[in-house]
Amino acid sequence: MASDKKQKKVKENKLKILIVDDHPVVREGLTAIINHEKDLIVCGYAEDDHLALKAINELKPNVIIVDISLKNSDGIELTKNIKHRHPKLPVIVLSIHDESVYAERALRAGARAYLMKEVVSENIVNAIRAALKGEIYVSDTVSKKFLHKIAGDKTEMAKPSIENLSDREFEIFRLIGEGHKASQIAKKLHLSVKTVETYRGRLKEKLNLDSAAELLQYAIKWTKSEDRK
Repeated sequence: MASDKKQKKVKENKLKILIVDDHPVVREGLTAIINHEKDLIVCGYAEDDHLALKAINELKPNVIIVDISLKNSDGIELTKNIKHRHPKLPVIVLSIHDESVYAERALRAGARAYLMKEVVSENIVNAIRAALKGEIYVSDTVSKKFLHKIAGDKTEMAKPSIENLSDREFEIFRLIGEGHKASQIAKKLHLSVKTVETYRGRLKEKLNLDSAAELLQYAIKWTKSEDRK
């Protein structure tokens, strides 16, 4: 009995990490790394935005780790939602996607760190500890990009047109590239089909495209190039 109480007290003293990811293998890998630390423990999992927000209220985690691509939801929008409801709760965003495109969006949404999944095992503990201190944790490549922008480097400030899209426009652009129809996008993002069509019109205008067919072709080409990285 005394041993059980001591073990429970040790767990209570650990900093709790909630993982929001719909891939069991990723969750298991992160859990093994995090639980190996003496002062950290994974307190739970969630697969989408609804379950994540519910888990935050119930489990009171100290840090959230969010995958950018979730079941029926989006990690960037979830990060914004978390920061709106829990401003002091640190969020770490994970992704298989190119950090040069997604890292800045994640940080603007309120994340304290952005990690590519291919290097997450080497960096996740450092990212957690940095986030707990209120620091920003990104790769050296992303850090240099931000420094160039701050210094006013014109080559860095001349963004490709894709980077000029808002987060919602970019999300819809990506879903178009993955082959989703307007009705499917509307259902996934909890929008009306009319709203999705309005966004498609904005995308054509911002990307200087003349038709829906050109938008689809461009989005598919971009998505395939991202998948090859």
